[in-house]
This record gives sequence, structure tokens and C-alpha cells, in this order.
Amino acid sequence: MTKYYETDQNKPENLYKTFLVGTCIPPSTLSEVSDDLQELAELVKTLRIPVVGKMTATLKAANPKFYVGSGKAEEIRLAAEEAGANVVIFDVQLSPTQQRNLERLFHVKVIDRQEVILDIFAERAQTREAVLQVELARYQYFLPRLTGAWSHLSRQRGGVTGARGGGEKQIEYDRRQLRDRISELQKELEEVRKRRGTQRKSRIRANIPNAAITGYTNAGKSTLLNLLTGADAFAADQLFATLDPTTRQMELPDKSTMILTDTVGFVRRLPHALIEAFRSTLEEAVLADFIVLVLDASSPSVFSHLETTLSVLNELGADRKSIQVVCNKCDLLTDPLTRIKLKSSLPDAVFVSCRTGEGIDALKQALAEHCGPRPRIMRLHIPANYAEKIAALFSNTRILESSYLEDGTFEATAVVPERECAGYEQFLLQNDETNNHVQ
Repeated sequence: MTKYYETDQNKPENLYKTFLVGTCIPPSTLSEVSDDLQELAELVKTLRIPVVGKMTATLKAANPKFYVGSGKAEEIRLAAEEAGANVVIFDVQLSPTQQRNLERLFHVKVIDRQEVILDIFAERAQTREAVLQVELARYQYFLPRLTGAWSHLSRQRGGVTGARGGGEKQIEYDRRQLRDRISELQKELEEVRKRRGTQRKSRIRANIPNAAITGYTNAGKSTLLNLLTGADAFAADQLFATLDPTTRQMELPDKSTMILTDTVGFVRRLPHALIEAFRSTLEEAVLADFIVLVLDASSPSVFSHLETTLSVLNELGADRKSIQVVCNKCDLLTDPLTRIKLKSSLPDAVFVSCRTGEGIDALKQALAEHCGPRPRIMRLHIPANYAEKIAALFSNTRILESSYLEDGTFEATAVVPERECAGYEQFLLQNDETNNHVQ
């Protein structure tokens, strides 16, 4: 798939100029649409393409032909032409039919918000897993848009001219190829999910608390991970700087450890195809013990970002987990009233600055409290007639060493979660110094 902004080596990227279109349909307000349009401009800027104009259309409902009314579509065409734009981007998800109709009217490339995000993800993907996920999302997006793409081609014919009937259309051939490739990608990603699941089981069996760092894109998630764990995950002041999850271990104030996983950032109206494609990555949030939700405290849209993140977590089924809200970039809050308002609205949030280090100690203490009671190392002596307890020990604990005595008694030293300890108290070897809490 060729991205609309790709050029040959002799053509500068700024040859492409974009005109942005926002639409206001009740109950949305013009203020909300303005914020969305500004975010779209930031997304386009990430692709290094200049924006030469913007327009907002107020509608009662979406038009099935152009999304906007025919009169407004003509107005957009004239404004884009006057601005010198050769790409028009709608801040909504257009249907394939609407996209084709608009391109025929405008005589320039027309894309939607979803395609912009897909292109950013395609550019940012680095690891094999991310490349597979983005490729799958892009193919699923483009499959229904093949109609009309090959309308200039006649039917292919096989064999001697006239000896057989009309061959299949080029579009049918391309559709089949895309479907085959989508099937291949889904199988490859299923293998990735299995490997990730195996790694996750190892962490669970180690009984080490784990948390997933989530939040709006460019809120500082990767920077926070680096600061807390000493990791070297790529971090930059740009949207979707990283797509690949990074898992690292950190030390808590009581010298115990926990695991943090940085996940892909969210954005308003994140394409459903991307949520599905990145499900194995986003599952880190679903299966974590709790969630660290990072917000950009300096953003005027901080509450909207919070709502968007919670919405995506709800779609993933992770909204009921314990959540520690972290307001990052608090060093940029120059107005004391803004900080007071945030603290009033988010009383349980921890305010930090990854740049200055402010609040990091308080955050570590908050994370330790979320981890709850620590597991214990227990030296156990379980008679053979307690087979169910022995089986549960293998399933629910991390066994450090074990052996069977001649009478079938099972002896083991195991790391037992606090919630399971009471069930094994009767099997403790008395006066054994091993039976203590993990440090």
C-alpha cells in the first residue's frame, strides 16, 4: 500500500498541502470540534505535511453521499482549491462511497482521520509484531475501498481470445489477495499472542505485581517508565512515538519489586481496526494487576483525554481494575488555580514531573500501596492424602525446591501469595526461618 504522502526522491514532501475539515453534529459542540480539528492538525504534522487551511461544517446529520451536504461540499472544494491544497482530510470516518464521491467532486485526494492514524502507525512500527499489527489494520481498512479502484480495467481473459468466457475482474483478484494476506497476518499474530501469553504466565507464576502504563498519546508514558525503571525506551515529544510495549522491573521503597509495562498511547476515536490489531499489546492493560493512567496535566484537554482513555479501557474490558492516575508535566502548570482545580477533580492522583523529578517518590509509594501485601516464602510439609493442596501449590505458587519422601509426603519451599497463605499454614514446618515475607 502506497501512502498518499510518499514521494520520489526528486520531489519535496511539502509538495503536498492539506486542507482539514471538521464536522459538528449534535450533541457535539463547536468547541469540541475545534479541539478535535487541532488534534488532527497535530496528527498531520507528525507526518511532516503542512496544513494550508481548515473549515468546520455544522450538520444536522451525516449525508450518505458526501457526509456533508452538497452545498457545503462545493464550499469546501472552493476553499481547498483557493488554499492550494491537494489533499483534503475529514476529521471523521468516511465510508468508501463518501470518499470516492468527494474525490470525484474535489479532483484531489480525500482521506479521513482513520487513514491518517494508520499511516502514522505504519511509519512508527519498528518490531516485527508492530509491523504485523499495522499491516493487518491497513489491509482491513483498504479492503472495502478497492471498489472502483480498478474501474478503468476491463475483465482479464484467459487462454486464446474468444475460447473462454470473461475472466475475473482485477478487483476480484486483488480482493482475494488481500483476504489471503489478512488471513496470514491473523495467523502470525495469533502466534505472537501465544508467545506473549507464555511470557505473561512466567511473570504471573513469579508472583511479582505488575502494572500497565496507559494514557493519551504524548502524555509521557515512556519517559515515566524510563525514570522509574532505568529503561531506555524511546521517548519523544510527538504523537505515537512508540508502538511496542516495553516491560521492565522496578524497585519499590520497601526494596520489593514490581513490573511495569508501557503500552501504546490512545487518541480520540482510535480506529477500531487498530484496537483489534493491537489487542495482544493492549491485553497487557487487561491482564495487569492494576493500571497506571498517565495524563498530561498541562493540556487544556486533560479531562477529555481522561475520558478517551477510560473509554478505550472500557472497550478492552479493563475499566474495572484499580487505577492510579498520574498527572505528568506538572512543572508546566504555571497557573496555581489550574493545579488546584485538577487536584480537586482528581483527589487520588499523584502529580509528578518526569523532567524535574517532582512527585516521583510519592508515586513510588502509591504504587507500593497498590501492590498490596507481599508474598511469603513458606517451607511446607504436605501429606500424600492432600493431593488437591499439592496440585494447587503447583498452580498458584512459585516453587523454589521440592521433593517427595518415602511415604509420599511432599516437601517444598514455595513463594506463596498472601491471599493463599492461610490455606497452607497447617502444613508449615515449625520453627523454620524460611517462613517469612519476601523482601
